[in-house]
Amino acid sequence: MKSCIHRRFVYAAAILLGAMAQAQTPVRQLGIVTKVDAAANELVLKTESGEIDVKLEKMTLLRRIPPGETHVSKAEPIELSAVNPGDKVLAEGKPSDDQKTLLATRVFVMSQGDLAKHHAEEMADWDKRGVIGLVTAVNPDSIVISIRSQVPGPPKTMTITPAANAVVKRYSPESTKFADAKPSTLAQIQTGDQVRALGAKSDDGSKMSAEEIVSGSFREIAATIVSIDAANHEMRVINLANKKPLIIRIDAESTLKKLPPQMAQMLAARSHPEEGRQGGPPAGGWQGRGEGRGFAGRGGGPGGDLTQLLNRVPDVTLADLKPKDAIIVLSTVGAQPDQLNVIKLLAGVEPILTKPGTRQMELGAWSLGGGMGEGEP
Repeated sequence: MKSCIHRRFVYAAAILLGAMAQAQTPVRQLGIVTKVDAAANELVLKTESGEIDVKLEKMTLLRRIPPGETHVSKAEPIELSAVNPGDKVLAEGKPSDDQKTLLATRVFVMSQGDLAKHHAEEMADWDKRGVIGLVTAVNPDSIVISIRSQVPGPPKTMTITPAANAVVKRYSPESTKFADAKPSTLAQIQTGDQVRALGAKSDDGSKMSAEEIVSGSFREIAATIVSIDAANHEMRVINLANKKPLIIRIDAESTLKKLPPQMAQMLAARSHPEEGRQGGPPAGGWQGRGEGRGFAGRGGGPGGDLTQLLNRVPDVTLADLKPKDAIIVLSTVGAQPDQLNVIKLLAGVEPILTKPGTRQMELGAWSLGGGMGEGEP
């Protein structure tokens, strides 16, 4: 979700800048405000390439953009004192002679508070109108997905047809970021892909006219941690399915969670009905839509899906994990089969993975539900 808002901010600001473009090509810097010095008419931006000072001069145009807005008339004038750390900024101007300062002619701001409100509104919209599932059929003008829920029974199917102006994108094999998803077509979607869609559903939930469709090919494994390299945001693990080593890479878009012991035992009981427990998942695991960094669901009740349930679990960091921990990892399918880019990682799963009556652990039919990266819009 955060990645999508970031993308929309860039898009909105680019339209505004384009609408007021000058003949001379300016330098643009996009980043997060880390410091504001209203007295000196300066602010500091943290960009992908590092920090840079932005100097506002007498004629600098300073405007606030509401999230999702692309029209110049909606960009309202503000004072520098209204800009706060955490706000997103797109600054345009010329660099100083030492290249350490941008002498800004235009600065567009999206406030952290506005972003949080817009984020919550988008999440609510996805909860109401979004869906995620596994592609079971591809037709010239539609796709069919399979959706699993927490309640026992066969999976539901939904036929998704793009609306007239639908946005269709596909994830990069090497990135979990929604911003890195590329324009695509329905023809590029394959059986077995995960698809996330937003749109108007039919009353019985069997059809959708989609405004947005994002597809990707993903991999899910169960593993045990061998070592953790926090400095490089990597872990070495052993794949429980084939006992081969893998490198797990975590980036800013990855979601890491750890099940509380009581919840792990509850889910284990549902996963092993053969031991006399009731409520196990249907064959093929539990599957449903989510939001996460874009895709992990919210809420979760009797008719909800697993990603909605897991969204209640607090996030953790690499510091909360240790060697020998068992994990389930959902990742992109990259060019190198022994390296995975994490979308979602779930720890505390030993009870779920352990086969009843043994010490053997395996993924089996258990699934995180295909919560893709990012974002999550």
